Amino acid sequence: MNYRRLGRTGLKVSELCLGTMQFGWTADEATGFAVMDAFVEAGGNFIDTADVYSRWSPGNPGGVAEGIIGRWMKARGNRGTIVLATKARGQMWDGPNGEGLSRGHLIRACEDSLRRLDTDTIDLYQTHAFDPETPIDETLRALDDLVRAGKVRTIGASNYPGWRLAKALWTSDKLGLARYDSLQPHYNLAHRAEFERELKPLCEAEGVGVIPYSPLAAGFLTGKYRRDTVPASARADAIQKRYLNDRGFAILDRLEAVAKGRSLTPAQAALAWLLTQPVITAPIVGANSPEQLRESLGAVGVRLSAEEMDELNKISAWE
Repeated sequence: MNYRRLGRTGLKVSELCLGTMQFGWTADEATGFAVMDAFVEAGGNFIDTADVYSRWSPGNPGGVAEGIIGRWMKARGNRGTIVLATKARGQMWDGPNGEGLSRGHLIRACEDSLRRLDTDTIDLYQTHAFDPETPIDETLRALDDLVRAGKVRTIGASNYPGWRLAKALWTSDKLGLARYDSLQPHYNLAHRAEFERELKPLCEAEGVGVIPYSPLAAGFLTGKYRRDTVPASARADAIQKRYLNDRGFAILDRLEAVAKGRSLTPAQAALAWLLTQPVITAPIVGANSPEQLRESLGAVGVRLSAEEMDELNKISAWE
C-alpha cells in the first residue's frame, strides 16, 4: 500500500480510502467487519463514513455505519492506526435544527458521532454538503472550536461548488480559523465536469487534498452494466439515468480496452485513472464483500501512461 499526505496536513493516508455507506444497508455488521479486516490487512488505514449512513434504508435511523466502525475498532484494538473520517449535515433528529451546518447542529452531531464511533477524536470531520441557510463563518467557527477542543484533528468539505469552497478558504484565512484541508467531490471517468471545471484548479492552487467518492460511477465502470443488461441493484435507477447512454458506453468500451492491455479489470483501470492524477489523494471505494474490495485493491500502485490517460481523457471529455 502506498501512502499520501492529506492536503497540507501531516496525516498520511492510504491511497485508497474505504467507504462505508453500505454498512447497515447492503452489508450487515459481520460483513462490514470482514471488509474492514481485509482493508487493514492490505495496508489500508483510511476509513470514511457519515452520521447519516444509511438513514434512507428502511429501519435504519442513521448512525448505523458509525456504530459498526466503532465496535470493530474496539474489538480489534486498532483505533490508533486508523485515520477516521466522518461527516455531518444531514437530518439526524426531528425538528428544524436536526440538519444543517449551524453551530448547534454541528456541536451536537460531533458529540453523537464520537459516542457511536467510541473514540475521543475524529481525524477528519467533514461537512457533507454546503448549507445555504447558515453563514460560512458560523460553520467554520464551530469547526474551529471542535479542533481547538481536541475533538477533531482536521476538517474537510464535501459536495461544495467552487465558489463556496473558495469563500470558505478565504474566510478561514481572514479570521484565523481552521480551514478545509480536504474536499470530497463526486468524480470519476464518466462524471468529470463537476470537479474539473472549477474545483480541480482551486484544490491544486490551495493544496486541498481530494478524496473523490463514487470513483466507479456507482458500479457502472466495473463493466457489469451493458447495453442490453442492467443488473438489479440498490442504485440501478440512478445508474440508468446518468450513465446508460451513448457517451457512457463509449467510455466503457475504451476503458475496457485500456484495462485489457494492462491485464487489469475495468474497475482497476478506472481507479488507476484517478490515482495517476497528482491532485488526487485517495479515491473512496466501497465494498459489499472482501472479494469485491480485493478487486479495488488491485489498483494500488498502478499508474497509467500518458498515452492511456490521453485516450481516456479524450473519450470522456466534457468541454
